[in-house]
Amino acid sequence: MGPERFLSMEAVEAANDRGPMACHLYSLIGCAQMLDTCGRGVQAAAVRHEALSLLKELAATGERKSWSGYQTSYWAVLLSFSGADSERQTSGGPRPPSGATPMQWSPDAKRRYFDSRIALRETLDTLAPRAAEDPDQHLAELVRLHRVLTVRSAVYWEHRTHLFADRVRSLFDDGVGLARQLSQHHPADGTSTLAKVLIDRSTFHTAAGEFGPALDDFCQALSYLGEAN
Repeated sequence: MGPERFLSMEAVEAANDRGPMACHLYSLIGCAQMLDTCGRGVQAAAVRHEALSLLKELAATGERKSWSGYQTSYWAVLLSFSGADSERQTSGGPRPPSGATPMQWSPDAKRRYFDSRIALRETLDTLAPRAAEDPDQHLAELVRLHRVLTVRSAVYWEHRTHLFADRVRSLFDDGVGLARQLSQHHPADGTSTLAKVLIDRSTFHTAAGEFGPALDDFCQALSYLGEAN
């Protein structure tokens, strides 16, 4: 099934209250990211504007009905998939299957993926002062690694507690702060990175039921991409 057909089916489900609007939103955002990767920027922008319309409705009225909460797991799966572009292929060891929930990962894949957060935090703590002293050499790498840690932490905590938002909020906020520094220091590459990190935080706010802040972040991201109305 192609992405266009899938999105069309999801749109019908959401419109008829047979599925959460938030899940359709995450799918639209994920599809736009894939279109960008394939060099289809015009189509990606159109999909993002469709997501914007949906997010405006969520910010105005919320979900049309109550759901069981599985939409947060749906968000975490798509976030882990989108986060793959910030990771560099490493040799050896199992990798989590794309598009699967942590419950479906092998024990070795889960251990390797989640335990890596400790080493990532240590690397970030070492890299941060270097990035402050020499942003040309280290700031972009600091932003990249911070996004990897944020994604892995979000997937970890969403899987374990309904209070996941409190566990990872500061990571999303710090990531936006770092991306802003990169955008100011190196606008050519940093601006698109800032837009990506703002969209990450927008989906986090949506998963936490904070639709107003989600809309604010998404609108900012579109302005940095040159796609604002």
